[in-house]
Amino acid sequence: MTVPETTAATATAGAGTAAAAAAAAEAAGTGARPEVLRPHAEDAFAGELKALAAADDRPRPVRWRLSPWAVATYLLGGTLPDGTVITPKYVGPRRLVEVAVTTLATDRALLLLGVPGTAKTWVSEHLAAAVSGDSTLLVQGTAGTPEEAVRYGWNYAQLLAHGPSREALVPSPLMRAMSEGMTARVEELTRIPADVQDALITILSEKTLPVPELGQEVQAVRGFNLIATANDRDRGVNELSSALRRRFNTVVLPLPGTAEAEVDIVSRRVDQIGRSLDLPAAPEGMAEIRRVVTVFRELRDGVTTDGRTKVKSPSGTLSTAEAISVVTNGLALAAHFGDGILRPADVAAGILGAVVRDPAADRVVWQEYLETVVRERDGWKDFYRACREVSG
Repeated sequence: MTVPETTAATATAGAGTAAAAAAAAEAAGTGARPEVLRPHAEDAFAGELKALAAADDRPRPVRWRLSPWAVATYLLGGTLPDGTVITPKYVGPRRLVEVAVTTLATDRALLLLGVPGTAKTWVSEHLAAAVSGDSTLLVQGTAGTPEEAVRYGWNYAQLLAHGPSREALVPSPLMRAMSEGMTARVEELTRIPADVQDALITILSEKTLPVPELGQEVQAVRGFNLIATANDRDRGVNELSSALRRRFNTVVLPLPGTAEAEVDIVSRRVDQIGRSLDLPAAPEGMAEIRRVVTVFRELRDGVTTDGRTKVKSPSGTLSTAEAISVVTNGLALAAHFGDGILRPADVAAGILGAVVRDPAADRVVWQEYLETVVRERDGWKDFYRACREVSG
């Protein structure tokens, strides 16, 4: 993907730093420009994708950039014969990733289902980047998503001047993916109104998108497929019809199975985000990362790690994604208002904000957890005092 060049108005004082960062990025083979806050997956990991493509000698489906084996390796990590290290993008059961990748090589669409924070969007983006080299053919599902976002729209100036024509038609990301043999993405499918969801049925079953205004249709070429994500906490919002659900192969992404796996996920992602924001290295605060993960897991599971004490669970999800947010915010506090090392006081306020969503009920849950669990735990005195301070 191309990114607009820096304008001539860029401050001279920052030009040397930007140039050095750009050179470093180019040398590393990432392809990402330093001024981009969040590069697309295919840009941020361009070096890994290039190395995988060079080492990949396995059969590739039509229009795939990599073989299914290489796509799975890209997501799960590994070391190539030339010594190139592929960093894990997803930490979880290998079989789930293999099923997801294999689904995309068939004529069935893929639905990634799970509670908030189970990396559905992250996996979707990286799958599209590895398969098609482009993760941007995206429809973001909301309550206001119109049918045009799934099918096509019109350039009304052209429409009024010349009537319906191919030039006046504005293709949706799905239409582009169909005509180019690419992977499209639909985020938060159950947030989309039911009548708009149903526009997908013809696309997924017939692999065709009719354009009745022109008396034409767009037929999907080989390589086209669709990845959708849905939050299973949204059941009852806009549930999928049985007709639409049959068009998907559903893969349920679970929460991390162990505390160590969740700590690994949080530390890796915080390190990636921190580098883009010039924050201290995450290993400097591993003790606090483990503490945040422990608190979240205990409140989420309703029982302490040792299984001896039952605790009440708050109304929030306390997902891995929220743990990443709490730690990232704590690192920013440590960098700008502390000594650069993540400490209990830096994460206490973030944890309070994540836990106490309902000021009445959740505050009682949090206070009880502090007094019955945190207060008595060895080595947690500083954390207890910091949490008491921000809790008032």
